[in-house]
Amino acid sequence: MKPLASDGLTAASSSAASTLGDVGVPKGIVFDRARGIRQVCRQLFGIPDYERYLAHTAAHHPGAPVLSQREFYAQAIEHKYGKSGPRCC
Repeated sequence: MKPLASDGLTAASSSAASTLGDVGVPKGIVFDRARGIRQVCRQLFGIPDYERYLAHTAAHHPGAPVLSQREFYAQAIEHKYGKSGPRCC
């Protein structure tokens, strides 16, 4: 494929990038829906969602300290698999 002179993109990648605009769907809406689908999948499989935690903390606990992403996931793993977490036996 021959690169375009203006920005170095190939014709195939240029047409793929503009596909969303051609059908009239703004890219922002597509990314928002993809983010929503990702959040639902994480909830279904029990995977903690750091972005949701940040939004909740900002909305409901504005003065509270916020965990780093690493601390958040470490706490989630400890809660799920630690001795104090939910167990079946």
